[in-house]
Amino acid sequence: MSLYKGRPLVVKAAAGLLGLVAVGALVVATTSSSEDALADGADKSLFVDITKVKPNVKKPRAENDATTGTFTVDCGRNENKHFNPDNFIAQPGVRNGAQHLHDYVGNLSTDADSNNKSLEAAGTTCQNGDKSAYFWPVVRIDDDDDQAKTVNCPDVKSKLPDVPNQARAEVDRNLALLKTQIDEANKRLAKNENPRDLNFNQNAIVGPLKDKRVATIDRMAIAIGRNAPRPQGLEKLAPCQLNEGKANENELPGNDGDIQRPEVAELQFRGSPVGKVVAMPKFLRVLYGDAKVSTNGTKNARDSWTCTGFEDKVLINKYPVCPQGSKVKRIHDFPSCWDGKNIDSAKHREHIVFPDANGRCQNGFMAVPQLRISLTYNIPRDVQQRGDYAVDSFPEEKHNPFSDHDDFANVMSQQIMDRLVNCVNTGKKCKE
Repeated sequence: MSLYKGRPLVVKAAAGLLGLVAVGALVVATTSSSEDALADGADKSLFVDITKVKPNVKKPRAENDATTGTFTVDCGRNENKHFNPDNFIAQPGVRNGAQHLHDYVGNLSTDADSNNKSLEAAGTTCQNGDKSAYFWPVVRIDDDDDQAKTVNCPDVKSKLPDVPNQARAEVDRNLALLKTQIDEANKRLAKNENPRDLNFNQNAIVGPLKDKRVATIDRMAIAIGRNAPRPQGLEKLAPCQLNEGKANENELPGNDGDIQRPEVAELQFRGSPVGKVVAMPKFLRVLYGDAKVSTNGTKNARDSWTCTGFEDKVLINKYPVCPQGSKVKRIHDFPSCWDGKNIDSAKHREHIVFPDANGRCQNGFMAVPQLRISLTYNIPRDVQQRGDYAVDSFPEEKHNPFSDHDDFANVMSQQIMDRLVNCVNTGKKCKE
């Protein structure tokens, strides 16, 4: 299914067709008002010419004791294609609890069933060994490709028993290999190598894929069996089915199209404008934004969108249309005032909150390093102008950019956290 049902709307560049929006910006107008044409994508009134938006970024004034250091962690850009529609913080144990797809960096095992023990035992994409989980909803472009053939393979990870710590690394490697095998099969299907042979795809691609999966699944069973009862019947998960007319195995109802991997995914921890920060506790859960802003209201929603070159001037809750040479960017500044006791709370927000407008934490709370996740996307300007990109969302949000959000669970070792706090409090610029 195409994200916008193949009905791109033409953007009028003339300033006379721009209308005011709540953020004081100018909204790109379109030639169509049909609600049906917008049913599966973001409403075109949600796209804003950022050059028409007045500067609105205000920073608290740094006091004499401000901590100005930064600690940047290199965890990649989800090159290993770790996606799922889960959220173990907000909806633990619920498969597809998010109903939209998340990009993951850091912890390699993150899914609906993640807990402190499994996160601690897993591998990571972070170069310094940080096992923290960082995840956000993907951004997509309408690829208008409804006829692509793909393979549909049973999920193996959810069928595994508890994996012993001694087998975790080997199991994670083979789970990643299963994803690679599917990706390679889909790439071959996209090439349509022998269109005259009706059985070619089944015999040359889907059949051999089963054989590869049998061997990979068997290696996981053997690894688990060295330290626990060997799981039985996993070989039934090896065969895959050939799908017609689905462009991406990661498409979900209402959330489809070509996933855009960030060109830059920067994870940076920063200090406080009023004093020193203290270490985060291990396994601290922190949320940014609100995925259900239309239901919950705007209290926890944040302005997240901007363009490169505008970061210190403009943040909006609309999709930006950037000038030539500038790129779409999301900036997520997490809350940084911790209650000093809890790693989570009933609504996942009471134990860690934002400082006030002057950068001070309320009574009973202390400043921890503030996480900023910055995501830069190389989205063609004509796609921006047509309004043909959107963030994944819950169905009721209809790709509302104000529903943008982010999640973090701290699984850093004490050594990494100590280095982080020292860098921030001493004014250094550290990168690991």
